[in-house]
Amino acid sequence: MGLGMEIGVDLGTSSVLVYIRGKGIVLKEPSVVAVNSKTGKVLAVGESASLMLGRTPGIVEAIRPLREGVISDFRATEVMLKAFIGRVCTGLRATYFKPTIVVCVPSVITPVEQQAVENACRHAGAKDVFLIREPIAAAIGAGIDITKACGSMVVDIGGGTTDISVISLCEPVVDASLKVAGDKFDEAIIKHVRKRHNILIGEKTAEKLKIEIGCAYPRDEELTLDVQGRNIITGLPSTVTVSSTEMLEALEEPITQIFEAVHNVLERTPPELMADISQRGIVMTGGGAMLYGLDHMLSNRIGIDVYLAQDPISCVVIGTGKALDMMDKFAALSDN
Repeated sequence: MGLGMEIGVDLGTSSVLVYIRGKGIVLKEPSVVAVNSKTGKVLAVGESASLMLGRTPGIVEAIRPLREGVISDFRATEVMLKAFIGRVCTGLRATYFKPTIVVCVPSVITPVEQQAVENACRHAGAKDVFLIREPIAAAIGAGIDITKACGSMVVDIGGGTTDISVISLCEPVVDASLKVAGDKFDEAIIKHVRKRHNILIGEKTAEKLKIEIGCAYPRDEELTLDVQGRNIITGLPSTVTVSSTEMLEALEEPITQIFEAVHNVLERTPPELMADISQRGIVMTGGGAMLYGLDHMLSNRIGIDVYLAQDPISCVVIGTGKALDMMDKFAALSDN
């Protein structure tokens, strides 16, 4: 494949993971860029920029260049990729040879969005750019052998999108992508706390609630968490106690949308592959899949075993990296 480094990139809505062939995962940073809104100058990228979210003075803007799985700010994405690739590509080999990059994209992507991802990678210094669909990368990363004529089903819940795919012989047979995932869980929590308690909380607080007491299925014991926010009536700081039962209620709508999408994909799956899935179960990957009880809830409603992959967050980038060894098997990978 050339003398340059071979890199796998999981370009996610909430975080970017980078995998280097022979080294494994070398970088995991939030997908955030801090810019000076007057001059347009980039001030920070990744973790340092993430700390500025919701805390910046008017002149400094902390932005997420990817929204719902696709590039919403091309220049910021390019700068972010360039910074991350620059951090991991060091040494003589990186100086003289441009890297080959395999980057994963949502299962349903328009040609324009596809071109934007390829251009961002090339401008960030890539020699060759290959694209791989997210559920396929997730399946490879989860240890599923997708080269066989056997149906495997993956539900990848990231920050911006949930990608659902039935895969056989390295190709998606039936797939769906919906813009409901981890970020929508956070939005639902913010909306609920505002409506129920008249308290306005930020994204970070909502995420903390989701991780610590959030659930898609009733917990064995009730959990509570005290959170601080602004009272929308008095305008003053206020603390409120939120329970896990409330979280179940708050997250009901986005979780139902994910269930309906999974159900829809199953309805469109050929009977032979459906039999394979019933036998093998459904694998869930992505950070959003780690919501407490989500696998249990889906399994109960669908009547098929649902498993959480061993390392849900890293599955996609590991699969993207491993795909470097399987290039000949992918008709769907693009190389322009």
